[in-house]
Amino acid sequence: MQITKQADYALRAMIYLARLEKNGKAPTGTIAKEQNIPASFLAKIISQLSLAGLIHTSRGAKGGVSLAKAPGEISVLDVVQAIDGPILLNECTENPDSCPFQKSCPLFDMWQEARDMLVGKLSAATFSRSNLTLQ
Repeated sequence: MQITKQADYALRAMIYLARLEKNGKAPTGTIAKEQNIPASFLAKIISQLSLAGLIHTSRGAKGGVSLAKAPGEISVLDVVQAIDGPILLNECTENPDSCPFQKSCPLFDMWQEARDMLVGKLSAATFSRSNLTLQ
């Protein structure tokens, strides 16, 4: 499993925003330049993060992008799911009835446990300075 480039860019943008002063805003052009994210790609990411309620956007001379919540209230899982959707290691972890072998499959419990561990790790990691050791 590998997260998409889009999710990686989204995580970098969120780290950048978490490093700003409390309630700080940044222009998308600045985020794109400093995080080496293609500006057109970042525009799509910003839209998805905004729809997920993770960031606020405002236009105009004093506009920009800011976190919608405190950094410690936003998890890595929130961002990855906003961009890539639910974490699935196998279709059966989301919809066990999709597999005719689910009741007898020796791998089902392992897939479910691995998914739960990954989701737990990503949900425990937030954008607070102490959690991700942001500087």
